[in-house]
Amino acid sequence: MTFKPLDNETVNTRLTPHVLSFIHLHLLWAVPVIWSIFLLWLYNAPVWDTINLGLDAPLATVVWGAGLALIGVAASIILVRWRIFFASAAVIAAGLVIAWQLGLWDTTALFLPIYTMLVYLVGLPLVEIYRHSHTYVLTDLRIVLQGGILRSRQRSIRYEKISDVDSSQGVLGRLFGFGTIIPITASGFGMGDDASFAGGGVAASPSKKVGFFGFAGGERGVNTPRTRSYYELHGIHPYRDVRARLEELVQQSSVAPYQREQISLQREILDTLRYNRE
Repeated sequence: MTFKPLDNETVNTRLTPHVLSFIHLHLLWAVPVIWSIFLLWLYNAPVWDTINLGLDAPLATVVWGAGLALIGVAASIILVRWRIFFASAAVIAAGLVIAWQLGLWDTTALFLPIYTMLVYLVGLPLVEIYRHSHTYVLTDLRIVLQGGILRSRQRSIRYEKISDVDSSQGVLGRLFGFGTIIPITASGFGMGDDASFAGGGVAASPSKKVGFFGFAGGERGVNTPRTRSYYELHGIHPYRDVRARLEELVQQSSVAPYQREQISLQREILDTLRYNRE
């Protein structure tokens, strides 16, 4: 989706996320690749002959599949996206089907790690394509946020609608000078919820004739700045300069309506005077 400025709109800055801003997505392919390299070393190490108990191919397959499954579960919990686990399960299932169809069960200790590396290395260009699909444009009137590969999304926020600006930097952001800025509007755009839940139960002893089971739980929600990467200034660089510029633009647009009318009227008078002089 190409950005087109409005009439009499001036573009101040065009931004894209820093190369390290999507490091969490790069880890989704890098960790399985590292796991595959470790397995290639393990299966050819002398210690493997002492622990496989003669079950070389079956045990190698189980270790490979269990490792990928655990990686998928851990990533899904951390990023709160269970599609990652389902993708890992699909990679495991496809690897087993290919090994069965091609008759590679006796060489799974070599085939499965190499197959895993080839599959997950595709993630490197995919993450970079996704990163480059994000474009943020700061004009004198608004912020235009857009991103996405298969489904392109775009949002425009006028500066006078922004009620607050949230910003954050991680460890890498502090080292390399990038960070994330979330424009928050009065309507609640840019806000999300963090929720935690606690519960407990008590059961009677089996030896008692009359037993009971009780359960009590509660939930606490915390409203916090959070949105999609294409609806925020994600991983922008230079972070401090962009934030200062954004704060300035928001401040300039926070003039009361009647004051804007007066400014507009004064500009018209000045333009008329200049025209008459000419």
